[in-house]
Amino acid sequence: MENKVQNICVFCGSRTGNKVVFEQIAWDLGKLLAKKNHTLVYGAGNVGLMGVIADSVLENGGKVTGVIPNFLVEKEVAHKGLTEIITVDSMHERKQIMAEKSDAFIALPGGFGTMDELCEILTWSQLDLHNCPIGLINTDGYFDLLIQFFDKMVEDGFLNKVNRSLILVDKTPEGLLEQFDHYIPNKMGKWFDGEKS
Repeated sequence: MENKVQNICVFCGSRTGNKVVFEQIAWDLGKLLAKKNHTLVYGAGNVGLMGVIADSVLENGGKVTGVIPNFLVEKEVAHKGLTEIITVDSMHERKQIMAEKSDAFIALPGGFGTMDELCEILTWSQLDLHNCPIGLINTDGYFDLLIQFFDKMVEDGFLNKVNRSLILVDKTPEGLLEQFDHYIPNKMGKWFDGEKS
């Protein structure tokens, strides 16, 4: 049974990082989203990897929906060429609307903001607030230590194995979207430990 994914939310850095490969993977993902007729949902920025992926989708004929708080618009970091831009009052509202508009979530390399968005959407899945696939594109091993930390959470009893499996990982956009196509939610309640009676 295939999972119908149309709108894909991408969390990524407002910087490009210090390796060309980070910009390249953002560009490649944007191009693939456009080719497959997925709409990009993201934070509406024109800077960093955010700007790269939006430009890639648009230049390849795709659609982009951006959601941005007013205070960031005032700082002139809003992308001016998006298919749709939604302005909101707070970061909380931004994340809520991006979640409501999306069928799947991808994290590219980024900093605190990217980690905040990724961990919140994982938590919402764990709490059964949505059943959308969530994945990392692990470019140049960027997420290796985070993945190890997720495993450490399981090892030390703070995360069960089923909910650990909510995070999909691939090195390529093509591989991750293929996993999304066949994603079947498999989770248990946050406080239920299936390994105990």
